[in-house]
Amino acid sequence: MRLQEIKLVNFRRHADLTFSPSDGINLVYGPNGSGKTNILDAIHYCTLAKGFNRSIDRECLNFAAGYFLLKGRFADDREIEISVKVSYARTSEKKISVNGEELKKFSQLIGRVPCITFSPMDLAVVNGSPQERRRFMDNALSQTDKRYLDDLLQYRRVLQQRNTLLAAVRDNGMERGSLDAWTEKLSLLAGSIMSARTVFLFRLLEFFKPVYVELGLGEVPGMSYCSSVGVHTPEISAERLAEVFMQRLRDVEEQELYRKQTLFGPHRDDVMFRLNDVDVKKYASQGQLRTFLIAMKLALQRFVCEVTGERPLFLLDDLFSELDRKRGEKVLELLDGSGQSIITATDKKEVKGVHCISVEELAQSVV
Repeated sequence: MRLQEIKLVNFRRHADLTFSPSDGINLVYGPNGSGKTNILDAIHYCTLAKGFNRSIDRECLNFAAGYFLLKGRFADDREIEISVKVSYARTSEKKISVNGEELKKFSQLIGRVPCITFSPMDLAVVNGSPQERRRFMDNALSQTDKRYLDDLLQYRRVLQQRNTLLAAVRDNGMERGSLDAWTEKLSLLAGSIMSARTVFLFRLLEFFKPVYVELGLGEVPGMSYCSSVGVHTPEISAERLAEVFMQRLRDVEEQELYRKQTLFGPHRDDVMFRLNDVDVKKYASQGQLRTFLIAMKLALQRFVCEVTGERPLFLLDDLFSELDRKRGEKVLELLDGSGQSIITATDKKEVKGVHCISVEELAQSVV
């Protein structure tokens, strides 16, 4: 998958900008505050229906503009073109259309243009809260597994309904009979989600280990899914996980009624990342954390390609900060031939095979 062209109108710093990258590695360079990341942000909107760093739509408006418009043209590895338009106005909701047809649900865009991202903010995936690691898994799986995305969205709805019912039973004396039906629904979805996450991490690790070797790193990486029903392996079926999960819910039902919320499940699970069998958060330096994250994203790129048969678009913001020259060159070497990459940096890099674009010259070209 590659971006052929994207047009930004009234989007962040750019009142009117058109960006047409090459098919390989692209380096967009310029000083801080010049709008490099804004371009990645716009591409992210056209691939995943939201901002690169979880931007709020209204915050993406250019100064006093009343609307923004993004038009992206993509082509997959079979040369089939996909056009995406994203528009937002202060007076109306965000709208997204694909090939001229407006989407009823933004989730319909997910997976149409596979996209992997790297940002300094992503360090929270490695050393932050469990929510960040769940978001990492959900974003990756939603792009490669339509059933997972459907299950995840349904799980969130059922979870909300069950929590509402727990409160009603506690506060209003409602009969518990209907709670069993919601518990069963939630358990089936939880089993499917936990199984998919476990298999995903197991397969991602198969790509992760060789990437670590190729980067010349001495440690051995590891990862495992940690849930409230225990650390489990890919061999345990979704059906079995659902059974265990449902029994656990029944065991803690009184506590849940008292707290008026579902106390465990995929919405509270976590992932443990390791180096040499030690928790990364306890062991790794800032440099190791950053390298661990970059390697994991490179592995994810290979995983997505293997699963979908499509090389994903790779967006990397501020890639080279805190990376020494040798390691930075090694990352570029691994990116070469892996599809289209768009990287931002403060300085131009004179490296063979890298197409460099000055964001300041790009902005001036439309004046």
